Amino acid sequence: MSFLRKTPNLTLNSLSTLRRFATTLAVKPFPDDPTVAYYDDLVADAGSSGDFHALRDVLNKRIQDGFFNTKRTFSFITATTFSTSLIDNITATFSHLNEGITRRNALDSLVTRLCKLRRVDDALRVIDSLARDGVCAPTVCTFYPVLNLLTREKSMGHARRVVDHMAGLGVGLDLTAHNFFLMAHCFAGDLEAAVGVLRRMEEEGMGEDARTFDALVVGACRAGKVEGAMMVVRRMVDDGVPMLYSTHMSVIGALLKMKSHELAVRYVRSFVGKDEKLDAELLGCLASKLVNLKMGKVALSILEEMNQRGLPMGYKLKKFYEENGGNENGARVDGVV
Repeated sequence: MSFLRKTPNLTLNSLSTLRRFATTLAVKPFPDDPTVAYYDDLVADAGSSGDFHALRDVLNKRIQDGFFNTKRTFSFITATTFSTSLIDNITATFSHLNEGITRRNALDSLVTRLCKLRRVDDALRVIDSLARDGVCAPTVCTFYPVLNLLTREKSMGHARRVVDHMAGLGVGLDLTAHNFFLMAHCFAGDLEAAVGVLRRMEEEGMGEDARTFDALVVGACRAGKVEGAMMVVRRMVDDGVPMLYSTHMSVIGALLKMKSHELAVRYVRSFVGKDEKLDAELLGCLASKLVNLKMGKVALSILEEMNQRGLPMGYKLKKFYEENGGNENGARVDGVV
């Protein structure tokens, strides 16, 4: 019973809830060191059974114990179990949670789950309901899953309407939210729209981060402007901005598509030697792509470098290296054209 939050006025329903949990704990005592997964399971049990008093108690207790909600917290809401009444009951429960981080974290987690189910309108309805009733004011983080889903689906008009709605609630875009739009425009190859996003970010005094640069590199590569992508990469290096793995993959892929194999090798080797895990990823990926392009001899030179550095190879690459690495210089290697 110690894990349940004491309330000053217990209703008959509340007492019934406590008795049911006491019965459960008599069989399976509450652990001394509970985990996030344990709390997620408790929430799922309470939500699945429609015991919203227990749901309230668990959501309160987990935050008190320092366990934030996760994307699994409301996993009992599925395409099969979803109903408006279920969401309404959960939303009503939020008004009985401890104020502050407990309510906001629960709201953010619920919105994430609804967006996972692609129920954007229901997520927005929950946000509006809690904001309107003064239960919980949303932050820009609350809208991340909504904007991420809409921009990925290229529903830019809908996403812009959400931004206008956010403004009505006194919530503005931050760097992460702007990056959602920037990435969508860059993936679509709409560099003009991407420039517009960058201009707004500059007007709002926001700098760039790794995802901002990643979007620019992706956009430039998709538009066939590899030189522009390389300029962005050089700026990242000069400014000391950490580079995402996807940024490297975009550049490597674009260079190989242009049949600039030597430049692709030079690009990868320019980043090798600082991080063994990244070295293995970059060299291994490049070697794999070269093998697929029937550039066996070049791939072997990359694999030989990996071997000398003691870097791990994938099964197929290791097999290719073992079967072809011992050939004399000038001997035919399978896969070479």
